[in-house]
Amino acid sequence: MAATKAKAKARPEPEQRTSWKSEPDEHDYPAAHDCLSLILSPMLATALVAAIRKAPIESHKAKDLLRTSQLPLLPADNFHVAKDLAKVEDGRKLSPVLVVRGDMARGRPLTIADGYHRVCASYYVDENEDIPCRIGDLPP
Repeated sequence: MAATKAKAKARPEPEQRTSWKSEPDEHDYPAAHDCLSLILSPMLATALVAAIRKAPIESHKAKDLLRTSQLPLLPADNFHVAKDLAKVEDGRKLSPVLVVRGDMARGRPLTIADGYHRVCASYYVDENEDIPCRIGDLPP
C-alpha cells in the first residue's frame, strides 16, 4: 500500500500529460551507442544506431516498454526520473526513446538504449500513455 501511495504522490495532476518532441535529441544517439557498445561489438553498435536514426517513430505504451525490456520501474525519487517528471510538470517536452527490438524466440528482451528514465517518468504520469520510439532491429 505504501508503494501505491508513493506512486500516486509521484504523478503530476491527472490532466497533466507527457509532451514529446517530434525527434530525439541529437545527444541521445551517442548515449545509445555507449549503452549498446557494452553488449555488442563497437562496429555492430554503430550500425544499429545508424539504423535506429533512420527508423520511423512508433508509439508504444510505457507499461509495455517496461514489461518487454524486463526492466524495473525506477522510483519516482530517482534523480533522473524526478528531473523528467519536473519537465512534464513544467510542460517541457521529452525526447523520444531509442530501443532495440527484442526477440522472444531467442530469449532477448527489448533493449532501451536511451530513454529508460523518460519511460519511467511517463509511466508515473500514465502507464497507458503512448511513448514515441525509434526502434532498430539486430541483424538475424
